[in-house]
Amino acid sequence: MNKIDAGQVVHSLSLGSLKIQNNMILAPLAGISNAPFRMMMREAGCGLAYTEMISANGLVCGNDKSRRYLVFHDEDRPLGVQIFGSDPAILAEAVQIADEQGADLIDINMGCPVKKVVKNGAGAALLKDPDRVERILWAVRRATRKPLTVKIRSGWSSQNINAVLIADIAEQQGADAVIVHARTAAQGFSGSADWRIIEEVKNSVGISVIGNGDVKTGDDARNMIVTTGCDGVMIGRGALGNPWIFKEALSLPDAASGDARPSLMERKKMILRHLEMESVFEGGDGAVVRFRKHLLWYTKKLRGGAAFRAKATTVSDKDSVLGEIERFFDSLEMPDRTREAFK
Repeated sequence: MNKIDAGQVVHSLSLGSLKIQNNMILAPLAGISNAPFRMMMREAGCGLAYTEMISANGLVCGNDKSRRYLVFHDEDRPLGVQIFGSDPAILAEAVQIADEQGADLIDINMGCPVKKVVKNGAGAALLKDPDRVERILWAVRRATRKPLTVKIRSGWSSQNINAVLIADIAEQQGADAVIVHARTAAQGFSGSADWRIIEEVKNSVGISVIGNGDVKTGDDARNMIVTTGCDGVMIGRGALGNPWIFKEALSLPDAASGDARPSLMERKKMILRHLEMESVFEGGDGAVVRFRKHLLWYTKKLRGGAAFRAKATTVSDKDSVLGEIERFFDSLEMPDRTREAFK
């Protein structure tokens, strides 16, 4: 493989008919990737965002929760809709629904290792059944002309690494890209991602390959492309409480050197903006409850963060949580002591 020069890492990326501004992509995160979260990441620079995974059965049956995932705004584009299921006909129908609702891109999840998903033959369980993978992608490709991606893992287990085989099937059935999380389903989110699998897939198919797994910093994102040759990077858990990871990844190496952490003022403003967007989108005090997990991530490693989180995660009304945020950041003597504020 021809290694990529560090200066050529960031570039626009075409996925079928869809051209995205850059090749740093936000992963679909279950229970997290709602519209406010996606908008925070877009403001930080991500080129494409996905919904959290949506049940094909739920969409076809008209489930309100499933349909709600398809509600988005014009500024929340380009948007990929990720769908999971195991029945080719139902998946095809669900894809048509997502297409009609305005999805810019469709993704089929073949990588989720969660028990309640795999026990029904969906998600990563599909890696054990290449014939079903082929039938699903045949049906889905004929259900939409929108760009189609497939998110997979290295394989079901260390004894069954078949990402290259599944990627080859995806290419043959007309997928525009494959997203490779370089862990097995058996690993879950433990252990280390083996980026060599991404390189093997990239060397085996002609469609775009997006790498995923163990991208915790902007440097990690660039290094993944340089070392594997993949066309883009999908960032998941590394973006939790850290939208700035996209800005770091998009920076030239020389510009990203040194301490790239945001100032305390920037961090506070991001938290307040995210909370406000959550309140507008979700409405009511329930939005505060749903937002509390983000407070845990935004304040990780900040001095006094544990005590703040202990208080902030017990309140459920907006005014109270805003008061806790103000008191916490005031205690850190912002804005000129950013480094001292970290443990």
